[in-house]
Amino acid sequence: MAVSEPAALAIERLEPHHAEAVAPLSVEAGWNQIAADWRLMIGEGRAFGIRAPSGQWIATALVLPLGAAISWISMVLVTAPARRQGLGTRLLGRCLAEIEESGVAAGLDATEFGRPVYLPLGFRDVYALSRWRLEPGSRSAAAAPAGIRVRRASPDDMPRILACDTARTGFGRQAILADLLSRAPSVAHVAERADGGLAGYALGRDGHAALHVGPIVADDEGVALALLASAAAATEQRIILDVPDRHQRIRQWLQAHGGIAPRSFMRMLRGSFPPAEDAARVFALAGPELA
Repeated sequence: MAVSEPAALAIERLEPHHAEAVAPLSVEAGWNQIAADWRLMIGEGRAFGIRAPSGQWIATALVLPLGAAISWISMVLVTAPARRQGLGTRLLGRCLAEIEESGVAAGLDATEFGRPVYLPLGFRDVYALSRWRLEPGSRSAAAAPAGIRVRRASPDDMPRILACDTARTGFGRQAILADLLSRAPSVAHVAERADGGLAGYALGRDGHAALHVGPIVADDEGVALALLASAAAATEQRIILDVPDRHQRIRQWLQAHGGIAPRSFMRMLRGSFPPAEDAARVFALAGPELA
């Protein structure tokens, strides 16, 4: 596919009904998103795309608000035949303009190839993380800390999951978390204290190549490990999860179960959003596209 005059191709606003048509871009890139992810992100965010004269979508980018103080940039994709023609740069510029107009901070998870692009645009490194892959097989349990009970989550837990998430991440992502709870209920778990309060939760979602486990948000690594082990034991599918590198017990558990980490990312911020400055209570991400 030749795109002879990329500057002449208009940037268009994507709508949820475009999800099926743009999903092949993430499949081509080897990413894990499916059309359901695209519908969620387009519906909750501001998504943009460029079409070839044939009508095929050849490039996308997306801004996803995560509360009143930060928006997330993701899904900056260009189909292989249309690369190196400035389409991704134009779409990224549109996303940044949207964020600047709203006056909030911007966040993203950059690959080693994307990071040099984002640094000159005012993004800074926050913390490193790795994408782990865990193949089907025996997965041992991890005992919860004293006073903590890990159990399957239900829709009735959603208000407490949201409160737990907001208090520990600063994000406002009710629709996202509700969607994840409905997508993979078998891996959704909560860690409950004796007084009924939540010490953490784990969610997941189906994907193109694997089940994505995350976010896992918890008070400490012992709670998070019990949540991860319970979620992993609830499925026989291949699992992927994005884990901040600082969490050594999580990494050791994954390695002990044959996990490998073939990809790395850098969480980056532009502007100030202190809750995202470290990953002390974030043990697995919702994903680079959902934070």
